Amino acid sequence: MKRRLISSGGPYEEKIGYSRAVVCDGWVFVAGSTGADPETGEMPDGVVEQCRNTLETIRRALVKAGATLDDVVRVNYVLPVAADFEPCWPVLADAFGKARPAAMMIEAGLISPAMKIEIEVTARLP
Repeated sequence: MKRRLISSGGPYEEKIGYSRAVVCDGWVFVAGSTGADPETGEMPDGVVEQCRNTLETIRRALVKAGATLDDVVRVNYVLPVAADFEPCWPVLADAFGKARPAAMMIEAGLISPAMKIEIEVTARLP
């Protein structure tokens, strides 16, 4: 079993000891990702903008692994406020409408009160 680790260069990967993604046996496991802007590190106030940023972080990890959002087979959403999920639906439908992965949404606290959404995906390499 060969494993390939993907890093986004974020500071917490080293501090906590995890990878943004792990490629193993034809699968890509992308760690839970939150809404900081992948370029600036700034955390927007709105859940929809955080959702877009989160998907961009995930998209970048998938590309490094050799996959795309269309290869996602499983997605887990975590939001501190369940009512914030529905405003994200159009963004999520745009990202995953072709793949239509199995999905789950959980209402739970995140590591920082500024974070409004966390998304974790599993993809199959094409």
